Amino acid sequence: MLTLEPALRRRSSGGKFALALAGGGPLGAFYELGALHAIEEVIVGRELTEYDMYVGVSSGSLLAAGLANGFDSTRMGAAHIQGESALVPFSPRLLLQPAIVEYVRRIARLPRALHGSARQWSADALRSVWPAMLGVLTKIIPLAVFDSGPLERYLHELFTTPEHTDDFRALRAQLRIVATELDTGRTVVFGDAAHAQVPISRAVIASAALPGLYAPVSIRGRDYVDGALVRTMYASLALEAGCDFVICINPLVPFDASHGRHRRKLADEGLDTVLGQTFRTLIHSRMQVGMASFRTRFPHADTLLLEPDRHDELMFFTNVFRYAGRHRLAEHAYQQTRRDFRAHAKALAALLHHHGLDLDRRKLNDPRRTFATAAHERAARVRRTTHRLADALGQLERALTRTTGLD
Repeated sequence: MLTLEPALRRRSSGGKFALALAGGGPLGAFYELGALHAIEEVIVGRELTEYDMYVGVSSGSLLAAGLANGFDSTRMGAAHIQGESALVPFSPRLLLQPAIVEYVRRIARLPRALHGSARQWSADALRSVWPAMLGVLTKIIPLAVFDSGPLERYLHELFTTPEHTDDFRALRAQLRIVATELDTGRTVVFGDAAHAQVPISRAVIASAALPGLYAPVSIRGRDYVDGALVRTMYASLALEAGCDFVICINPLVPFDASHGRHRRKLADEGLDTVLGQTFRTLIHSRMQVGMASFRTRFPHADTLLLEPDRHDELMFFTNVFRYAGRHRLAEHAYQQTRRDFRAHAKALAALLHHHGLDLDRRKLNDPRRTFATAAHERAARVRRTTHRLADALGQLERALTRTTGLD
């Protein structure tokens, strides 16, 4: 679903471009990657890696950090979808390492917790033993199922490869990664003047630390969790910074089960489905309130919002921890984004024109294109470039040999 919000009045010249990527766990990240790939192919005039500002929340922060670091959607797709990377190999296992240290730390608290509950119960023997036992359980239940350490190490290694950086201050563009400070509930923006010295990799795992799955991330003695707990998308950060063209991608919308091919009651799908629908509904309603105010608060800006359709069963029920699930979801998002662009092609082209951009209708209308097409095209270009370089080096070597022979 594509929503265009043209500016009420545009500046005569100049302007900055921004991307705002919302959270949504692994499912959201793979959806956003497919959508970004479609954008990168058909909106021409400036590469997505050449925008002026990137804002990322939760899983969206990983893609925002990648783009700000010069990794386009093709390279990120090769690494995260196809599992192919010439720099640092990626595996979904990085996201699923058990939080062993957290388990051990919590188990170590068991003797003290039992002792405290026994004292509490002995002081009031008539009191039921169950409240005391529940008190024990709440103190020893691990804060996380998975360990975010492997992902942080992967990102740090990736961002410190040649021509990339793990330092906000060394980036060409502005990068803002949003997290929530656990003890206060306030929003913290990594990358701004007060938090620019925090490594990008550390900021990303803090922003994506969904409570229950990943433990809070400690930075300078403060604990941080998922940035989406306050708001799911912080496009306002880009608009407040003076950006005139902002593309927003929100992968999480409430699912409308009444219009699918197979109507179903979500309550019959289990607790995780009910909680997922509840979370989606809460964060989406907050996002809508914020987006509704942008046109009057920022009358000079054009905004473009991409979201899944509300009856999109694939988006709601895909298992992204399987290779086929990741690939299918990215391809689905890629094709859905292209479909939405075709449906709004005239209005979209007019909006892009104001910013010196064009819509590549040839690629947009090519039914043969897939998420993997650009990867194949890039590989072919690399092979051609490599062959030309090898030929040039061979000619140079032969010329030097002839010159040496003459001497």
